[in-house]
Amino acid sequence: MKDKTTALTSFMKQRRMGLNDFIQRLATNSYACKHPEVQSILNLSPPQDAELMNTNPSPPPSPSQQINLGPSSNPSAKPSDFHFLKVIGKGSFGKVLLARHRADDEFYAVKVLQKKAILKKKEEKHIMSERNVLLKNVKHPFLVGLHYSFQTADKLYFILDYINGGELFYHLQRERCFLEPRARFYAAEIGSALGYLHSLNIVYRDLKPENILLDSQGHIILTDFGLCKENIEPNGTTSTFCGTPEYLAPEVLQKQPYDRTVDWWCLGAVLYEMLYGLPPFYSRNTAEMYDNILNKPLQLKPNISNAARHLLEGLLQKDRTKRLGCTDDFIEIKNHMFFSPINWDDLNAKKITPPFNPNVTGPNDLRHFDPEFTDEPVPNSIGCSPDSALATASIKEAAEAFVGFSYAPSMDSYL
Repeated sequence: MKDKTTALTSFMKQRRMGLNDFIQRLATNSYACKHPEVQSILNLSPPQDAELMNTNPSPPPSPSQQINLGPSSNPSAKPSDFHFLKVIGKGSFGKVLLARHRADDEFYAVKVLQKKAILKKKEEKHIMSERNVLLKNVKHPFLVGLHYSFQTADKLYFILDYINGGELFYHLQRERCFLEPRARFYAAEIGSALGYLHSLNIVYRDLKPENILLDSQGHIILTDFGLCKENIEPNGTTSTFCGTPEYLAPEVLQKQPYDRTVDWWCLGAVLYEMLYGLPPFYSRNTAEMYDNILNKPLQLKPNISNAARHLLEGLLQKDRTKRLGCTDDFIEIKNHMFFSPINWDDLNAKKITPPFNPNVTGPNDLRHFDPEFTDEPVPNSIGCSPDSALATASIKEAAEAFVGFSYAPSMDSYL
């Protein structure tokens, strides 16, 4: 039991690491480096699109390298419009804060990103891709919505739906695993969200319990679209190495072109984790875990239904051309016998009562957020625009790189 607890603790800590940090650690592990697949992977750059894969430092973008997304609104929004209350999340480029709008008293999750950090890691295109995907999310019940975005000289601000039922990761940590009906409900809502993204030719690529939130009623909300790949047609592929180690599909590890079925592999991994408590091929030794993903047959303990077993075998098929979803995408998942108890129209209309209620008392109820975040003081710089002393050449160049970022919906979108 003690060994299992140690393994789980190690697993939780590792999951908080970014893939870049993971690769750096892998590169310094002499045992891991001897593994042929790891040697192959270490020849890759950190997760970035192909056109961004030059890792040599370069100066900030010149005006000719501006990212211009075309005509967009010029909102008057500014940081001082908000009262920033708590830190509720952190990432590579900034923080997510609970904020109340001073004019209408509405609560929002505000994602604040440092332009300097984004430019240093050459991640402008991923940030813009995230914004583009968020703009398309407004019509789906299980995707977090963007209300508007704006920028100051040194920061980008996403004003997002505030979701406070906690990460699926948080609830899995507390309960270790879920009963099959609960896992089915979550998998159905996640599948519906992925199917919608695929219908827009978007591959999500980073499904994991940390990116799956529960709303105040207990419904799934998918968040964090930084690794989404746009414009992937039904038979289209991409080849960027990105994702989270435990959930990387075999074709990604093998540097092969991959398609939207990569998301169905990840759905299988998350469903497996919900039923068993750990991802399907998990090992504390990362080289061994990669070898497991590539070569180890899927092992399923007998405490699940035949329908669940058949679905996991279909989703976690190592050959993507034989994987469930490879022919008709979400239609194949939705018609699988595991989901026969689900009325999909009722599910998408949120008419099915969730199997777990987070029981939050209101927006100020932060019980389902990690105290690692909520105990952190809110930085004073978050809520104010930089003063004139900060208007240096580098900040101006950073501002130029994000031309077209700001967004406010037209009045029609509210009608």
